[in-house]
Amino acid sequence: MRKKLIVAVAAVAIAAGAVVAALTRGAPAPDVRFVTLSGQTFATADLRGKVVLVNFWATSCVACVEEMPQMIEAWKKFSPRGYEMIAVAMSYDHPNLVADFAHKRALPFQVALDGDGAVARGFGNVNVTPTTFLIDRRGRIVRRYLGEPDWREFHALIERVLAEPA
Repeated sequence: MRKKLIVAVAAVAIAAGAVVAALTRGAPAPDVRFVTLSGQTFATADLRGKVVLVNFWATSCVACVEEMPQMIEAWKKFSPRGYEMIAVAMSYDHPNLVADFAHKRALPFQVALDGDGAVARGFGNVNVTPTTFLIDRRGRIVRRYLGEPDWREFHALIERVLAEPA
């Protein structure tokens, strides 16, 4: 009986996740304000015309740290073609740890602090890291990743979205 209950709960959780992912696709990205480590502020709307990746991460997240080299590689490969990335540190991550991580690893993309959690709330109450959103040039969410993506598929999707008109 207990085993059936666990399976049923897992099935409901998977189905709920699939529904959220399906509803997210094509939805407009939330209009949130980012504050970078350097103090620069900008809104999601300011990034229209670019393909944008918003990656929620934490210095204490092993998967986040492991995927950063691939995120850097993607940024280097696609940024000349209008690809932008914002790595949003979760509200519980101390700004000094985030700054130290970004400096030591020479992160080439924007790193934002989400001190009050407003950015995470704006993107649907993100609380699991890494969670990543790919946004097209028109400001619509194309894909939401929970965990590390399949990198081949990830690059193919970015190629396809970059090829779409604004």
